[in-house]
Amino acid sequence: MVVTRGLLIGGGEMPAASGRTTEDLDPYTGEVYATVAAAGPEDVTRAVEAAHAAFPAWAALAPFARRTVFLRAADLLDARAEEAAALMAHETGSTRPWAYFNVALAANILREAAAAVTAPRGEVLSAQAEGTLGLAVREPLGVVAAFAPWNAPLILGVRAVAAPLAAGNTVVAKPSENAPVAAGYFVADVLREAGLPDGVLNVVTNAVEDAAEIAETLIADPRVRAVDFTGSTRTGRVIGTHAARHLKPAVLELGGKNSVIVLDDADVEYAVDAATFGVFMNSGQICMSGDRVLVHDRVAEEFTRRFTARAAALPSGDPGHPQTVVGPLVSAAAARRVAGLVRDAVAAGATLLAGGGEPRGAVHPPTVLSGVTRDMDLYYAEVFGPVCVIDTFADDDTAVALANDTDNGLTCGIITENATHGLAVARRVHSGIVHVNDQSVADEPHAPFGGVKASGYGRFGGRWGIESFSNIRWVTIAGRKARYPF
Repeated sequence: MVVTRGLLIGGGEMPAASGRTTEDLDPYTGEVYATVAAAGPEDVTRAVEAAHAAFPAWAALAPFARRTVFLRAADLLDARAEEAAALMAHETGSTRPWAYFNVALAANILREAAAAVTAPRGEVLSAQAEGTLGLAVREPLGVVAAFAPWNAPLILGVRAVAAPLAAGNTVVAKPSENAPVAAGYFVADVLREAGLPDGVLNVVTNAVEDAAEIAETLIADPRVRAVDFTGSTRTGRVIGTHAARHLKPAVLELGGKNSVIVLDDADVEYAVDAATFGVFMNSGQICMSGDRVLVHDRVAEEFTRRFTARAAALPSGDPGHPQTVVGPLVSAAAARRVAGLVRDAVAAGATLLAGGGEPRGAVHPPTVLSGVTRDMDLYYAEVFGPVCVIDTFADDDTAVALANDTDNGLTCGIITENATHGLAVARRVHSGIVHVNDQSVADEPHAPFGGVKASGYGRFGGRWGIESFSNIRWVTIAGRKARYPF
């Protein structure tokens, strides 16, 4: 049965003003999974109006009442795990382990948001004038435009709205065209069932061809006071440019070209386990995925043999099958793009160690290459598929140079049995996140999450998320009447 959803504006679900709709396809079967409203600029304006109208009451709501909404939503999300897993399988081709991970982390993001509502959010300042009290007070911004991607739809759909809402803002969410239900409506449904008032969270969906106009209209509206975007670096540059043009702060979490570094003292068996997870989880469609595995010469032969064999043996195909590790990519077009990167690299002299070949629909086989050089597109491009490149190094300097040879700087994993050695290498890698004796994929709701360079700016998570979506205001209270010179 095809799911049908309208725009969520002011607590009501309604068609687009134009009456247009757009289809959301199951990437594995190619069949229509959902039909959603295709908004136009006038619909965006309506959504912003609803969020703006709801802002004063939500911002003024007692903190404990706001906190209760998030705690209820977290429990509701946990209770709907089976529904969420089925939804993600149909909408994004997600395997069940990835879907359950999305549910668990998204629920904990909501719990962290609940904690943030009542956490201290100000400081007492020293004041120049005798008897005067100075305060630095955090206050919500107003309406936040939140853009949520498709690849981790529950995690990133919840993350897009949780910190802004916890800080007292209202939100207009624009989920990806590839996951409008999971990254948008499902998240909103859970929060509304938990007691979120009408108009506090609005969801606007659109057709792919209208995405640029919808985004620009949303960001340009003077009632929108901040922008929250997770997605590709290419699109993030456009979003960031719009935000800057209208003098609005933005948090941009963008693409990665992440490395897993295997040092000479690593436990090779553990390194293979870690790299396999970091490279192939969710078919490599994670901004933190390990596109490159950099291995010390001393252990390179053994690691490559074991890792290649492991990759070749990973079950791929139907995301509904409990044994599947590598499911379909988000679309057949995405799989063809990944296959093209591999094909071009091999044609230019790279060595195919496992996988390769043409995809089956949206399913691309787990693939490992070596000998990829800087003149090949695969060297610098974010793959966003189940593909990685193995490279080797003789010393720490070379490992660091290879890891930093990218415009991106999101995350890095360093596998070593010597934490001191690992930390020394970690401090030289240019990334917003680094994990010593672990791979590159990790997320915790209380930690500062974000990148540097072309991986974006700003941070989600914990108090850093609240700071990203609130203003700091200086307030003084004079204890005595001032004397003025005239």
